[in-house]
Amino acid sequence: MSKKILFVLTLIMGNMFLQSASAQKDNILTDAEKKAGWKLLFDGKTLNGWKMYQSKPADCWGAKDGELYCKGSATDKSDLRADIITAEQYENYELSVDWKIAPGGNSGIIYNVTEEYPASYQSGPEYQLIDDEGYSGGKLEDWQKTGSDYAMYTATSRPTKPIGEYNTSKIVVKGAHREYWLNGVKVVEFEAWSDDWNKRKSVGKWKDTPGYGMAKKGYICLQDHGSGVWFKNIKIRKL
Repeated sequence: MSKKILFVLTLIMGNMFLQSASAQKDNILTDAEKKAGWKLLFDGKTLNGWKMYQSKPADCWGAKDGELYCKGSATDKSDLRADIITAEQYENYELSVDWKIAPGGNSGIIYNVTEEYPASYQSGPEYQLIDDEGYSGGKLEDWQKTGSDYAMYTATSRPTKPIGEYNTSKIVVKGAHREYWLNGVKVVEFEAWSDDWNKRKSVGKWKDTPGYGMAKKGYICLQDHGSGVWFKNIKIRKL
């Protein structure tokens, strides 16, 4: 075998190895992540570890091809719809989620959720996920756009990927301190229950929602807003 052929074969095998490694990385923790205390919330195959909010009957969520997904109402005509939440509650953590949304879609990651109110967003703050440019519900206010703490803190930038591509979002909860990250950029930072936070709550959308944002621990919730949305690499570590 000539050196040239051997070199070409080496390149091909190396490329195949890299592609294989890339294909295997979804929904699998690296040794470094395990050592750092990360835990997968989605196994890439089933909805084990998840339940419907308030145990409502719903058939809009599924797991397939390494993705946890919500069927959009445009194709799913069932009335059995609900948000999905983790089986466990969490306090002081870093949450990382990869997500993509259908054109015109709307969803959110709602955290520190309790189940005492009819809707998850009545207790938990929401990290907004939405098609900023093509939202089917009309023009958005800045506080409604991706990465914002919905109706409270506007994202300082929106480094989103094109619709159809996966984004990576991170939420940091450490006591009152909160950080939202989008594709490696910190886009929101605030202190819950501070004078500023209380003022925003008292004059905004949540002024008549006393339980909003008050829980120090709770469930992680993925919102069913009637849109197609897909999640993978959902992981958390305690702080």
